[in-house]
Amino acid sequence: MIAKPSKVHLLLYNLLFENIKIPSKFPNIGNTIFTKMTAMANEYGAINLAQGFPSFNPPAELIEAVNHYASNGYNQYAPMAGYKPLRKNICELVNNLYTANYKADTDICITPGATVALFCAIMAVVGENDEVIIIEPAYDSYVPAIKMAGGRCLFSQINLETMEVDWDHVKKLISYKTRAIIINTPHNPTGSILNAQDLQELEKLVSKHDIVVISDEVYEHMVFDGVEHQSVARFPKLANQSLIISSFGKTYNATGWKMGYAIGPEYLMNEFKKIYQYVAFAANTPVQMALSDYVLNMPWYGQLNTSLESKRNLISKALKNSKFKQLECKGSYFLTLNYAKISNQDSLSMATKLTQETGVALIPFSSFYNKPFAETYLRLCFAKDDDLLINAAQKLCEL
Repeated sequence: MIAKPSKVHLLLYNLLFENIKIPSKFPNIGNTIFTKMTAMANEYGAINLAQGFPSFNPPAELIEAVNHYASNGYNQYAPMAGYKPLRKNICELVNNLYTANYKADTDICITPGATVALFCAIMAVVGENDEVIIIEPAYDSYVPAIKMAGGRCLFSQINLETMEVDWDHVKKLISYKTRAIIINTPHNPTGSILNAQDLQELEKLVSKHDIVVISDEVYEHMVFDGVEHQSVARFPKLANQSLIISSFGKTYNATGWKMGYAIGPEYLMNEFKKIYQYVAFAANTPVQMALSDYVLNMPWYGQLNTSLESKRNLISKALKNSKFKQLECKGSYFLTLNYAKISNQDSLSMATKLTQETGVALIPFSSFYNKPFAETYLRLCFAKDDDLLINAAQKLCEL
């Protein structure tokens, strides 16, 4: 018969096997706002226009190609930098679109999603006490990655009424400590874009410094009203100091596949790959092979752009008689709404109220800023089915 442990034994056991204590790198960070708002939308049965994912599928041919390669034995590691035919075809696409000269053997790396690519780019170029300039509002993965690299973040802000970057202010932030500037065009969350003059200003700012531009261009194929996307790849001097990040998930309505890539000059990509090989090493093989068959399908990009522009117009018209003020949306699949005529609540409180009481989940702008500030803006994702958008707009117009 086994003796029952005494209270002393139990106390000693608990002391010995108590959870060890480790210092948290992010003691004040929990789940992202996207996770929280989607969970809240599910809990309250709200229409989820918060998290940035489409409600429609990838092209049928692309799905069939993934199934074909997975079913025919192509399920082991791809080369670290990516399946070569895919790298070759992306370089051909980018070179043709932006009059660039990227090489498949040296200048590109396929990654499990754009966020992984952003992380590796930041880790590759940012060191202890380096400074990185971020233009807010900004995607929420930038700051944590910079802090993990030992860097320090400096912030400039887009004027939300004009959607313009204050390049003079950015210039004032540059010092001998500046290692990188992160830009995002088309922009999440505002839906704004950088024009050629913006990129020329940026080129001037970095040309005399050892500064790397990390250009988040995951919505590059979603630019509206006949305007062309201004990639840093269009500007040779700027491109030579830049790493471009893009996303197959955004472009092909396949965010759950988590596929992206980084592209840049060989000397920067060499450093990128040194980091990447220890983060993920390789991305999904059958998906890469399927994408290699599809990325040069030029009609797709026009169809994608036309479809999303139509959805932007649909939701914009449906909200025209609401009390929300819409800010100009020139790209991405996000629309910015100012609710100042409805409430003076902070944006997190307003987003919570809309989800729980109105039945529409949006993202609060406060999540895209380093420090709280007086703002009354929400982000709406319009990459959804038309009936879903109309239903959501009707609910919002009742406010």
